[in-house]
Amino acid sequence: MARYSRIEVANQMYETGLVPLFYDSDINKCKNILNALYKGGARLLEFTARGDFAHEVFGELNKYALKELPGMIMGVGSVTDGASASRFMALGANFIVTPVLREDIVIVCNRRKVLWSPGCGSLTEIARAEELGCEIVKLFPGGIYGPDFVKAIKGPQPWTSIMPTGGVSPTKESIDGWFNAGVTCVGMGSKLIKKDASGSYNYNEIETTVKFALQLIKDVRK
Repeated sequence: MARYSRIEVANQMYETGLVPLFYDSDINKCKNILNALYKGGARLLEFTARGDFAHEVFGELNKYALKELPGMIMGVGSVTDGASASRFMALGANFIVTPVLREDIVIVCNRRKVLWSPGCGSLTEIARAEELGCEIVKLFPGGIYGPDFVKAIKGPQPWTSIMPTGGVSPTKESIDGWFNAGVTCVGMGSKLIKKDASGSYNYNEIETTVKFALQLIKDVRK
């Protein structure tokens, strides 16, 4: 069962402005990445469950976070149906992120009062998600739409909270562009959690990059 309410999750998204996301099948690598994110100041993680037995990895990672990393809010992304959402919520997922708007996912998440964020690509989809109770809409793929799309949406719907994923980088230009357009938070994956040429993670670099990205977000919000 979720440890954090949907309002607590939404507030943390508003407060930090950053939702890191990644997937790896190796639980030890996942723990090291999670530690680096935590030390860097991140308090949310979207585990993008894209591999076989991903639910087993997430379950172990969430147990680790609950025991070792107080305040770390674990969620799951790349969820494509209600049954999968239910499975991950049974493992303690505090939020569910989807690449598309699916009402079967909405139903199971709302039943348990778990925050869900659907991938939307039009004002019609965004409006429908909000009618169904969505707090923060995922703009996906963000790089295709860009900050100008966010500005256009916020014109007729200034109340809409948007989280672009894809096309966001831990650079001043990227962060300034998105937040000046009016996003609530950003999802960041491979640009934040990089592998080197040999396919290995540099955990110290991940920690440093997270700190840098969070500072950029604080600066642009001043």
